Amino acid sequence: MSTIKYKPVGIKMKNKTLLKKIARLESMNDQITAELAFLEHLAKALGFAEGLKTLKAAAIEMLETDQKKEAKAENDWEPNS
Repeated sequence: MSTIKYKPVGIKMKNKTLLKKIARLESMNDQITAELAFLEHLAKALGFAEGLKTLKAAAIEMLETDQKKEAKAENDWEPNS
């Protein structure tokens, strides 16, 4: 006696939906990858030797410096008596 292979209709629809989602995610990934490569190129063109890595480090350093300046200004402030 042979075995009848049964594939419910719901699984076929689910697979179609999943394949559409995968295609959409792959497209989004391609777009993000292209944008990241372009940002890397721009960062290097602006003089950041290691591209986004050094741009990020410079941005963090600038933000930390600003925060330290603000904290010092707040500590140096003396209210009028």
